[in-house]
Amino acid sequence: MTGTGTARALDPERGTLDKAAGENFPVAPFFLPRAWRTDLMAVYGFARLVDDIGDGDLAPGGADARLLGVSPREAGDRLVLLDAFEADLRRVFDGTPRHPLLRRLQPTVRRCSLTPEPFLGLIAANRQDQLVGRYETYDDLLAYCELSANPVGRLVLAVTGTSTPERIRRSDLICTALQIVEHLQDVAEDLGRDRVYLPAADMKRFHVEEADLAAKTAGAPVRALIAHEAQRARNLLNEGAPLVGSVHGRLKLLLAGFVAGGRAALHAIAAADYDVLPGPPKPGKVRLLREVGVTLRGEG
Repeated sequence: MTGTGTARALDPERGTLDKAAGENFPVAPFFLPRAWRTDLMAVYGFARLVDDIGDGDLAPGGADARLLGVSPREAGDRLVLLDAFEADLRRVFDGTPRHPLLRRLQPTVRRCSLTPEPFLGLIAANRQDQLVGRYETYDDLLAYCELSANPVGRLVLAVTGTSTPERIRRSDLICTALQIVEHLQDVAEDLGRDRVYLPAADMKRFHVEEADLAAKTAGAPVRALIAHEAQRARNLLNEGAPLVGSVHGRLKLLLAGFVAGGRAALHAIAAADYDVLPGPPKPGKVRLLREVGVTLRGEG
């Protein structure tokens, strides 16, 4: 184990929050007011940790399980961990949570009058990941994104005090698009976890078998399928993008960063000729900044 790995095992809170730098979009950039940055990182810490539980990516050593009161014997059972995490989440609203990331979240919940529902949705998505590894239709995938992605955007709006029904609708479109983009980048990694987020009906339409997704590089049918799903994500981003123009100031720049991150990732996928199997195509900073400008101008 490296020195960094040791530090993360000893301090799971730090290890979880350190992952913010690897996201497709800025989590809590420097230009935001300090209070917003604090609250957004608290929300991110929750979302990242629940995903790490669901993916089996917790820091080595079992510190998170111990913090949640899970015995070493059950520390490898993700459903048990998720149940314990949900119980600790409920303490955020009516007691004192055990995990430091949830203790960090508690002041944000109180300051911003957040409700349990978005957090419970993210936990439910990770439970579903333990039980459902394939999605028959695109609508089935959208229903999953309603749990796995849309709560994050709703929490951003709630933290910044800008929620309206129309903004929530646009935010849901953006978040679903970002989730689909992430699935497209991670096809090979997800398959290694025995998960396929490409709808089975679309795979059949493009004559793609699961064995094709295990290849080192994508053949023409897989590339055509990825291009199809990428266009769907692009359409969702474009429909959601007016959310950016509905707010002002630094929040506008933050939301533009979310949309731009998705668009830049889609550009990277296209630049790879839709061959996502060797590894996740990642956008460069120049492309991201260009997409931010386009989004702020409302040209996308």
